[in-house]
Amino acid sequence: MEPTSWQRPGLRAALLYAVAAGLLGSLVSAVSRLELTRRAVPSGDLPDGPVIVVANHTSFADGVLLAIVGRRLGRSLRLMATGGVFRNGLVGPLARRLGFIPVLRGTGSAAGALDAAAVALGAGEAVGLFPEGRITRDPQHWPERSKTGAVRLALRTGAPVVPVAMVGAQQVVGKTGILARLLRNTVLRPRVAVAVGEPIDVRRLAGDSGDQPVDDATVRRVADEVMAVLVAQVAELRGEQAPHPCGVPEDALQG
Repeated sequence: MEPTSWQRPGLRAALLYAVAAGLLGSLVSAVSRLELTRRAVPSGDLPDGPVIVVANHTSFADGVLLAIVGRRLGRSLRLMATGGVFRNGLVGPLARRLGFIPVLRGTGSAAGALDAAAVALGAGEAVGLFPEGRITRDPQHWPERSKTGAVRLALRTGAPVVPVAMVGAQQVVGKTGILARLLRNTVLRPRVAVAVGEPIDVRRLAGDSGDQPVDDATVRRVADEVMAVLVAQVAELRGEQAPHPCGVPEDALQG
């Protein structure tokens, strides 16, 4: 599937999404306690029309958890997921049917994922992504400094960005011992706390009037500002002060 070939899922796919979300929601409830502790969005749901949902990334379970959060907020998210998900013989076909968008990292067509996401947003969809681009490598599970893709997508489409912080997902599924942890979690269900922030007008932050392209320095600045909102939500849920307000930089991870 080429990243730029995104097509809006039809009615059957919508029904499939509802069934899959119900089944996965039951599974998640069996091994965790997913709690939306704060919703700053108006009326408690995600806005209608095109919207970009960004979340921190600590676990392989994050995609499923974010999709369930989206459903609880009234939207079926079209998640941007690594190409490995789509190469999986079981999960890949389902992801395609649900309108998920492959991100082929490290390839010449990786940027095409933003084209596909822009098409989805143009169709009025809600797109979900993890701006860090990978599971955080910080030992304390703090978010890393974000890539700029989400902001570039928002500038391109005008879609608002809604930050969603999730704390505790790494206790649901870790990097090793996945089966043993899931079995343990059926008895001792870990809590996953979720906070949903207010929609962010990225074009306003960038001072974008639409007259000329936004320069790379401004894109980077705005990406840090958006990430700072998400990191602050994570810190609030954890009851701690974030060591890096805009996300852990690469040099701090290496050090």
